[in-house]
Amino acid sequence: MEFSIASLLASFTSEKSLTPKVLEQKLGTREGRGNRQLQIALDALEKLGILNKERGRYRRLEQEGMFEAKLRCSSKGFCFAIQDDDDAEDVYVRECHLNHAWNGDRVLVKVIKEGGGRSRRRSPEGHVELVLDRANSSLLARVEKGEDGIFRAAPLDDRLLFRVELDTSGVDLDAIVNYLVSVEIVRYPIGQLPPLGRVIKVLGADADAAAPADIVVCKYGLHESFPEEVVAAAAALPAPADSLKASAIQGRLDLRSLLTVATVTATAGELPPVIDRAITLETNPAGHMRLGLHVPDVAHYVEPDSPLDREARRRGVAADLGAQWLPLFPADLYARHGSLGLGCDRLATSVLLTFNEQGELLEFEIHPSVVRADATLTEAQLDAFLDGNQADPELPQAPAIGDLLTQLKTLAAALRGQRLSRGGFDLSGYRGLTSFDREDVPGAPIAPIGIAPTARVLLAEVTIAANAVVASHLQALQVPTLYRVQAAPSPGDVQETLRLAGNLGLELTLEQADQVTPRDVQQWLQQATDGDTRKILNRLLVEALKPAAYSHEPRSHFGLALPVYTTLNAPTRHYGDLLVQRSLNTLFAKGRDRRTARSKEGVNLHHSSCHGAIGWNLLPTEDQQELEASITSAAWLLSDRERLIQEAAADSHGLRKTAAMRARIGETFSGPIVGVQSYGFFVELEALGIEGLVHVSSLKDDWYEYRSRQQMLIGRKSRRQYALGGRVEVEVRGVDYYRQQIDLVAVSGGAESNFDALVDDEDEADDSDLTFGYGAEEPEESDLVDLHEPDDLEAPLDEFDDD
Repeated sequence: MEFSIASLLASFTSEKSLTPKVLEQKLGTREGRGNRQLQIALDALEKLGILNKERGRYRRLEQEGMFEAKLRCSSKGFCFAIQDDDDAEDVYVRECHLNHAWNGDRVLVKVIKEGGGRSRRRSPEGHVELVLDRANSSLLARVEKGEDGIFRAAPLDDRLLFRVELDTSGVDLDAIVNYLVSVEIVRYPIGQLPPLGRVIKVLGADADAAAPADIVVCKYGLHESFPEEVVAAAAALPAPADSLKASAIQGRLDLRSLLTVATVTATAGELPPVIDRAITLETNPAGHMRLGLHVPDVAHYVEPDSPLDREARRRGVAADLGAQWLPLFPADLYARHGSLGLGCDRLATSVLLTFNEQGELLEFEIHPSVVRADATLTEAQLDAFLDGNQADPELPQAPAIGDLLTQLKTLAAALRGQRLSRGGFDLSGYRGLTSFDREDVPGAPIAPIGIAPTARVLLAEVTIAANAVVASHLQALQVPTLYRVQAAPSPGDVQETLRLAGNLGLELTLEQADQVTPRDVQQWLQQATDGDTRKILNRLLVEALKPAAYSHEPRSHFGLALPVYTTLNAPTRHYGDLLVQRSLNTLFAKGRDRRTARSKEGVNLHHSSCHGAIGWNLLPTEDQQELEASITSAAWLLSDRERLIQEAAADSHGLRKTAAMRARIGETFSGPIVGVQSYGFFVELEALGIEGLVHVSSLKDDWYEYRSRQQMLIGRKSRRQYALGGRVEVEVRGVDYYRQQIDLVAVSGGAESNFDALVDDEDEADDSDLTFGYGAEEPEESDLVDLHEPDDLEAPLDEFDDD
C-alpha cells in the first residue's frame, strides 16, 4: 500500500472525525489505486471496531484491553509486544497468536491472559489483532531451492522465522542458489498464502563478497533513491539567489551584518557537503556575550503533507553509512535552500542567547531570520583555529574568525561547567558515537576535550544550550512540539552495574536508595580514574541507561540533567528537528501577542520575557489541533527510525572494521577484558578500537568455570582467572565478516586466583552461579555482534506448562 495502517490511524486525534477526502490529503494517496486501497482499509477497520463511520465521516474508537506495540522476537521463537511506555509490562505472544506479524512490526495487541506480576516473572499474554506497520519491506537472504522445485529466500536474520517464496520472473534463480540477495516483499502472508518476494539485487556468492553499505541497506530496508514526485518537488523549489529581495525577508530578523561562521557536515556519494549550522558571537555594551545558533529554515520550503514532507517523515533521519550517505531530502533541496552557502543570503531560524561571564543564561530570543555565512569551516579547520595552529592565510577575515572562536571556546567551557553543575555527565569511549550525530544518544555522549576533537565538543555544548531554550520556550507558551526525553533508570536497572563495578574495585552507591539521579552517574564516573576502568564503566552505564527518544509530552532528559529538551539544530538531517522548526514558524506566523485586537499592550513572542505573561490561547484552534496531531503521530515513528538508523550506522561501521581485520589474522594485540560470559570473554584490541572474542573452548590449559557474580572465568586446577577489567595478550585467529566476529586466542595474561577468597557467602558458592565453561554452548549471534541490541528474549516461565 501507499500508506501504513499506523499512519492512517495516527491521522485521528481525540474525538475528531475525518472524511476520506481529508485522509487522502494527509496520506498523500493518488487517484485510482491509492484511494481504493484507502477505502478498503477504512472498511476493514470499521468491521474490526477500530473506526466508527457516521454520515460519511470516520472516528477512531477506544479499544479497551488493546494497545499499540512493537513486536520483538528471538531466534528461539519467543515473541513479545514491547509497549511505548517504558514502565509497561512486555506482553508475550505465542506463535499461534502472531497473526502473520514479523519481528520489528508495529502491531495492535489484545491482552488475552493477565500476567502474574514481575515478582513471579510471568508475563501477560496477547494476541496480535492487526499489523499496523511492516518493519521489513525487504530482506537480506540466501536463495534456496526446495525438493518441490520452489525457490525460497531464507532470511539471514535468525529472528525472522519464515521462508519467502520467490517470483521466478526476470531472474535466473537456478544460477544464484545459495547466493546472498536482497529480496523485496511483494506480498505479505495472508490467510493460507505464504509471503512472496522478488530478487532485486544479487550481492554475491557469500557475505564476504558484499560491500558493507549494500549489506546494511538491504538488511535494514533503507531507501537509496527518491520517488519521482519527490525529486520533482525538490526541483520545483524556487532557485536560490545570492542576495534576497526585501519582500523575501519581510518579518525576519536581519543578521547579515554579523560575522558568521558556518560548519560543514561531510557527506558521502554524490551529495555535496552540507552547511547546515552557523555560529555568531558578539559582546554587548554591558560586557555580556550574545551567542547565535542559526540553521536553514527548511520548514519554510517543506509544506506539511507535501511529497517532500511525507518522504522525509518516512525516512526519519539521514543515514551516514561511511561510504554512503542516504539523505533526508533530494540533492536539489540541499543545493537550493538546505545549506548556508558562503556569501549567500539564506532564510534561517536563529536562537540568540545572552550569557554573563560565568556562562549563566540571562535572556534569549528565537527568530525567523536571514543570515549570510562569511566563512565555512570543516571540523578539521575549526580544530586548527581552536588548538592555536596557524589559520589558512587565504581565509577571509581569518584574524576576526580566530578571535570569535577563541571567545566561543571560553564560553563553551563555561557552558560545560554549568551542565556539570546541574548533574550532567560525560560518556566517552563506546561504540556508536562515531556514527550518529545526536548530542544525547545515549545519555549525553559528550567526551571532554582531549578525548573527542575540540570543535565537536564545542559545537555540542553550544547546540545543547540552544536546543534547551527552544524546548523551554515552546513548553512555556504551550505550543505543541516534539521533545527529546530520557527516563531515569530505576535502582533495579543499575544494581547489576553497581555489582560489576565492585569487581573493578569501585564502591558505587546511590545518594537516595529509591531513585537514580544524573549526579549519581557523574560521581560514579569521577571515581573511575584508571583508563581501562573508565572504559568498562562507560560501557556498563551505556547498557544500563535508557535510550533517548521522542515524545509529544515535555518530560525530563536524564543524561543532560534538564527538565525539558528538544532538538532544532539539524532540520536537513532529522525530520524531528524539522517538526520543531515548524512549531516555531507556526507560533511566529499565527500566534497572538495580545489577548484581543483591542488590547494596547502585547508581549514579545520571540523573547524569554513573555514567559508567564500570557493568559490566552496563542494559536487558532485548528492550527493547535493540526500541530498536536502531527507531533503525536510522529513521536513513536521517529523514535523507531532513529534507533534503526543508529543500528544501521553501527553495523556499517562494524563491517568496515571487520573487513579490515582480515589482513591482521595472525597478529598479536593487547587490551583489557571488557565482557565475560559463560562461552568466553571479550577483549578490546586497544591499537584498533575493535573487540574480539576469546572462546572458552580455545582455553586448552584447564577446565574453566564461569562465575557470573564476579564476571570471571576460573580454571579448576590452575586457578587462573580471566576477569572483567583484566589485561591479556591475544592473537587474531579468524574473522567472520557478516557476523562481525573477531575470533581471538589468549597468548598470555590472566591472573592467579585464590578462588575461595572470591566467595563471600554460601549463596555465591552454590551451583546457581557456576557454569562449566569448557565446551559451553555457542553464543547467540546477538551476543557476538549486536552489542547495541537488548539481550535475547526468554520465554515466560509458563511457556512449557500444560494449558
